Amino acid sequence: MINRILGIIVEKNPSVVIVDVGGVGYEIGIPVSTFSKLPQIGEKVLLFTHLHIREDSHQLFGFLEEMERSLFGKIIKVNGIGPRVGLAILSTISPARLINYIEKRNTENLCQIPGIGKKTAERMILELNGKIEATSENTNDNEELVQALLALGYSEKEVRSTVSAIEYKLTIQEKIKKALKLLSG
Repeated sequence: MINRILGIIVEKNPSVVIVDVGGVGYEIGIPVSTFSKLPQIGEKVLLFTHLHIREDSHQLFGFLEEMERSLFGKIIKVNGIGPRVGLAILSTISPARLINYIEKRNTENLCQIPGIGKKTAERMILELNGKIEATSENTNDNEELVQALLALGYSEKEVRSTVSAIEYKLTIQEKIKKALKLLSG
């Protein structure tokens, strides 16, 4: 399994980024939300990846935050949702909003996501409700961490890349300590 990729961005567009790692260019599918936060071409990037293996292809998908990758992995396990629809979901709404819709059993709003009909929305709620609660707490913690680091004068680019490298299971206090250590060293 390819867990993450650290390399230089060679090419990027809203659905794909090519990252050079030691002379090998990895083509990685990304949601639009990741594209908008990527560094410029020629700069270093760390992407948390999900390798999707099918009989006829191997596809690599990347995310700036481990929580997004985890959510993506859970979404594509739902019957009827493949990686392309999973990316479309994460490109359309934030992870926090998706989690909220699932927890509140809001099929109407889920159906507004391209590629999601009523039956798929109901299946998502049935299969994911209760399996992503910890992720929703993490989303709030990460946003709180980002705001705290921005208030200390760090740039948003520095903060986002540092926050994405921090383990989501830590408490907010542990995350702040780890982030400060990473940013200072």
